[in-house]
Amino acid sequence: MSSVLTSRTQSSQQATLAPVLAATIVLCLAAVSVALVSQHVFGMRPCPWCILQRVIFLVIALVCGAALIVQSRRARRFFAGLAALLGISGVASAVYQHKVAASMFSCNLTLADKIITAMQLESALPYVFKIEASCADAAVDLLGLPYEYWGGALFALISVALIVALFKTRG
Repeated sequence: MSSVLTSRTQSSQQATLAPVLAATIVLCLAAVSVALVSQHVFGMRPCPWCILQRVIFLVIALVCGAALIVQSRRARRFFAGLAALLGISGVASAVYQHKVAASMFSCNLTLADKIITAMQLESALPYVFKIEASCADAAVDLLGLPYEYWGGALFALISVALIVALFKTRG
């Protein structure tokens, strides 16, 4: 009897995490889609930090997808925790972009530029990952707020939602 209850409890705990993981995937893909529309339709040219945030959103989506695929509760929680940490790194990149990089004339050889170059993303998928502006030139507002604030807020929302879901599924 207790094994049946334990099984049901674990099943309901994984069911609590699954919608958060799925919503995170949708939010991450929507964020990258908005960035691409902003770039290719409205002419907002991305800097290395903008591109790095796209990469982080896509990696979070992949990690959450992996979490949904695995059957192991422990592995699912690991992937969800990793996605939350990636979200926190996204917040850090948005803050750095706003506080430091936006006032720099050039983003060459910054951490974001080095990561994008090392991953060879510009040549692999230039439509998505091509760096087209310096950090100072890419400083754009959307509805009165700097673009990186929107990304940072979404990263924060994702991280908090995943952490809350992880605590609810603890046990």
